[in-house]
Amino acid sequence: MKNWNIIALFVMLTLVFVSACTKKFADINTNPYDFNEDELRADFRLMGEPLSQAQLNLLIYNDPPNAQLQQNLNADVFSGYMMTPTPFEGNINNTNYGLLYLWNNHPWEVAYDFVMKTTDFAQTKSKDTFTDFYAWAQIIKVEGMHRISDLYGPIIYTHYGEMNAEMGIEFDSQQQAYYAFFKDLAQGIDTLTAYINRKAPQRFAAFDLVYKGDYTQWVKFANTLRLRLAMRISGVDPKKAREEGEAALSHPLGLLQSAPEDNFAVDISPVTHPLNIMCYTWADVRMSAPMESYLTGYKDPRLSHYFVPTDEGTNVYHGIRNGIRITAKEEYSGFSPLARFDNRILFMTTAEAYFLKAEAALNGWKGAGNAQANYEAGIAASFKQYNIPNASVYANNTTNVPAPYVDPQNAENNVPLGDKYLSTITIKWNEGDSPERKRERIITQKWIAGFPEGVEAWSEFRRTGYPKLFPVVINNSNGTIPSDKFIRRLPMPQRETSTNLLAVKRAIATLKGEDNGGTPLWWDIR
Repeated sequence: MKNWNIIALFVMLTLVFVSACTKKFADINTNPYDFNEDELRADFRLMGEPLSQAQLNLLIYNDPPNAQLQQNLNADVFSGYMMTPTPFEGNINNTNYGLLYLWNNHPWEVAYDFVMKTTDFAQTKSKDTFTDFYAWAQIIKVEGMHRISDLYGPIIYTHYGEMNAEMGIEFDSQQQAYYAFFKDLAQGIDTLTAYINRKAPQRFAAFDLVYKGDYTQWVKFANTLRLRLAMRISGVDPKKAREEGEAALSHPLGLLQSAPEDNFAVDISPVTHPLNIMCYTWADVRMSAPMESYLTGYKDPRLSHYFVPTDEGTNVYHGIRNGIRITAKEEYSGFSPLARFDNRILFMTTAEAYFLKAEAALNGWKGAGNAQANYEAGIAASFKQYNIPNASVYANNTTNVPAPYVDPQNAENNVPLGDKYLSTITIKWNEGDSPERKRERIITQKWIAGFPEGVEAWSEFRRTGYPKLFPVVINNSNGTIPSDKFIRRLPMPQRETSTNLLAVKRAIATLKGEDNGGTPLWWDIR
């Protein structure tokens, strides 16, 4: 371990952990000459402050323009959750597959500058001595970096910090990265479980922005994350998927199970949610057409918790279809805004845990329980999250289906009854359905319940093809992304191609095709 002198240590901390805008870290703005590394270690701040920053920057909490490029103008749109009324760059942009490389650098930059760097620092400072902080860093790191792998594919993970002057910093293929994720999660789970079993002091409270220092909650989250990633690779690597999924399902502390208490949501108080800024200050975010179709067709009571009626009046909701002709922002800015979010950024719901178990049961994994019971529990957990009654009434509806989409501004964008992209899936579980029909039902409800977490929703759409979404109307990809196949990934960021080119070329060789948005990821075999 390096020995840091006082000045060098605090220069580094200032650069990495800037936090003046949030009251949680105001106490770090003190005279740096009053502390040394041993004193910071004694109250765990040396490890804890970096991990607070890592949590806050899973979606960058204090920089809405960066957050817009980090997630909103890629995964939030590609997932079918949201659409922008703004015709950025002359209406040639990500929303219609005219991919903008400057935009698509941002997810990578935020992850490496504010998540990977901070978790790596915390691991370096806690290794062998503060193993609970080391385990916590492993779990946070996997949560942050699996999202990046699910955007791009190959990432720098196990070789992070290993600079070779001639060869660059080596990437892991996505398969290698996922295997490393599982290893880190298993180690983190085992370490924290041992702390819990021996009733050791729980030391995260001052730094934990999700579970207020509860080690059991972090183990339950890590188990659910392990099951999420196992399900992600279940098509391409079924043996490994079953092994990891059954390990998560059999753990004595279990998965997330209480809503909303168990939800993985980062408290960014007093900073406002970046989606509120994007939607209400800039008017750059509106409801999507698929959301309108599913929520209005199902008469889903979550509709008013997710979106606001249009300018036309009460109970009138309109979403914007992705990839359409927009000449001026005013054409669609009157469509439904998002409902305002509180000061927590949601990354995983308890409902997801039940839907994962439902699909695991469909796959025949041990410990998953009954598919129907888990499916219905997932709906109930989502309803409870919003204090909505009568989940069983909704879950037992046999007739409602997604509604045809009508664009009042331009009929070119309509999706009529009978269109192959309009789903016919009903809500009530039917044990007599085919496994694929059951899977569509599970993933559709999982998609609805997961709003607004677009990275996960886009990943599951690519893995399963569900829920059914509407293809772009205009396609500016120059033939690299077939409209009927939808976008599959983001190209490698220019930050790496300009500074780490040889390693990037080796990483691209692990893909199934060229470095463009039409090439599917390793786990994407649909």
